[in-house]
Order: sequence, then C-alpha cells, then structure tokens
Amino acid sequence: MKISRALTTDEQIMEAVKNGELQQASVLFDRYNKRIFNFLRQLTNDSMLAEDLAQNVFLRLIKYRNSYREGNRFQSWIYQMARNVFADHYQSNKNKAGSHIDVEKMSDHISDIEENLEEREQLLHRSLAKLSDEQRELLVLTRFQHLKYEEVAAIMDTTVANIKVKVHRAIGKLREHYFELEKS
Repeated sequence: MKISRALTTDEQIMEAVKNGELQQASVLFDRYNKRIFNFLRQLTNDSMLAEDLAQNVFLRLIKYRNSYREGNRFQSWIYQMARNVFADHYQSNKNKAGSHIDVEKMSDHISDIEENLEEREQLLHRSLAKLSDEQRELLVLTRFQHLKYEEVAAIMDTTVANIKVKVHRAIGKLREHYFELEKS
C-alpha cells in the first residue's frame, strides 16, 4: 500500500502502522532504537541484554499496534512499552531465581563493564545502581533520556508534581550514594 501523504510525525507514522502499513515501523525503529537501547542499558547495566530487550520493544510495537491510541504521544507510548519489557524480563528472572536484583552484584558488574571509564563516571554509575528501581528509572528518563516531567508523568501514570518530588528525592539519594562511594 502506497502512502499518499508524507508522514512526518511519530504519531502519524504509528497511525499508519496501526492501519496495516507495517513497513512504516522501520522509520520508528530508526528514530527510537538507539534511545530505547540506551534507556534499557542504563536500567540493566548490560549492553547485550539491553539489545535483546530493545528488539522485544519493537516486536511488541508491531504485535500491540492496535493498543496505540490516536492523539497520544508516541514517545510516551513506546517508553511505557520499554518499561513493560524491562519489568517482564526481571519478573520472569525473579520468579526463576526466587530473589530480587542484588545491588552489590550490580555494582560489581557495573565496575567490570566500565573499567576503562574515568573514576568519577564509575562512581556515578555505581551510585545509580544503588538507587531503587523506581528512582533509577526516573533519573534515566529525566536526566539521560531528557524527557520532560510531563512525559514521564504520562509514562508512569501519575502527576507532574509527583514526578518532580520523586526526581528531587532520587537526586538527593544519588548524591548520598556517590559521596559514600567516593569516601571508600
């Protein structure tokens, strides 16, 4: 099926995908793959896992294309999908292993991955790993992915004021962890 008009916005392209023009999903993949990968890599601290999860996000984009609602921002929708893929992955691993993510193990893993980075960047990433999942996710979305508070509020289905408070607290906790690690 040929497109008669030029599709420029993510929302227009997603509407075309929803209406059966599946080849248009490649445009969205080109626009968002790197961002989704980086988001997931920050959450998982594992590039290979993040790559697998990012692919799953785009597979779900096709599979659940009918759940996209016209008038909603595509970016919020795809980040929500990425959050769901991440949560599903760790929920299934939690059920298999019977335990939650070990913060100390993550810190060690981060140090191994980033051994060639400068010491301050290593401290920042180790501090980030010590945050709760929600705090880490908020900082990744707002500080690394540069999403606006309004977009994060839509993704997390809460108010902007709530997001501002939680981000403020997460930054305070990150600072606390950073200075603890710096002393040791």
